[in-house]
Amino acid sequence: MDLLEIDTPLAPLAGEVPPAPRWFTQALAQAPERRFVEVEGARIETLVWGEAGRPGLLFLHGHGAHADWYSFIAPLFAAHYRVVALSWSGMGGSDWRPSYSMDQFGREAAAVAEAAALFQADVAPVVVGHSFGALIALALAADCGHRFGGAVIVDPPVFRPERLKQHKASKPQRVNLRPHNVYPTLASALARFRLLPQQPCANLFILDHIARRSLREVAGEAGPGWAWRFDWRLWSRLQRRNPKSLIAAARCPLALVRGARSGLMSREDAAFAMSLLGDGAPFVEVPDADHHVMLDQPLAFAAAIEALLATWPAHSLAAPGRGVPA
Repeated sequence: MDLLEIDTPLAPLAGEVPPAPRWFTQALAQAPERRFVEVEGARIETLVWGEAGRPGLLFLHGHGAHADWYSFIAPLFAAHYRVVALSWSGMGGSDWRPSYSMDQFGREAAAVAEAAALFQADVAPVVVGHSFGALIALALAADCGHRFGGAVIVDPPVFRPERLKQHKASKPQRVNLRPHNVYPTLASALARFRLLPQQPCANLFILDHIARRSLREVAGEAGPGWAWRFDWRLWSRLQRRNPKSLIAAARCPLALVRGARSGLMSREDAAFAMSLLGDGAPFVEVPDADHHVMLDQPLAFAAAIEALLATWPAHSLAAPGRGVPA
């Protein structure tokens, strides 16, 4: 594939909306209820599909992304589940904070799940987290896993020890942290959209959708324009937790989903992660998918999640509505 198609995949469209298959337009037609949940002084963007009282499904996005990464996936479950997706503080339409931590993101997810009535069903909700969101899913499994029926981690940044040593030895260059550029037009902003880590993606209709939801109108020095909606300072101000320790402390079933062509999680990394998850933990490898599995193979991704939900027995809550432990 041409480098331009990977680096700036939407540039050739010049701002035009690409054609999309019927399933995609039908999914987006099932518009979510959009609301905000205040968590520790920040408004957290929350999208909700399906009726309260149904089994809950909580989707967590990756770093620099937003809740609308699931706005074409969640409707596929809405007939049978209460489905919720949120944007972390500092991302999407949520408020920015002076600093960030994985603990805080976990509290945001738990508070959103509570506010969206995911704990009101007869069975405990299941959380699905992609990439960085998978680490928060693990934090939920460790900190309040007794309230969840399971956690699915999708192409997470969980690496075998040898690979971590290689990264430290090579001293990889950090992303350049500087204020976002302000683009004069929506088309010029869309032309700069790219996936991180970079990869090809044939589904331009999905890329265009999430790119448009990744931008906001702003007042630039040369007049109004468009800028990205995530806090450019976030990664340098983030307090992290060890995924290996989180897996060991998990108090609900765990499952792993990997893109078969993932450039982030290798097959060796997946084998290492499965050794931590233990015998009996489900593992699904989605064919013809890179790291951003739901973008590459959205229907196969949804089918994989549906299959995993069917493998876990109902996890009844002993005391519905109780508060999340501190």
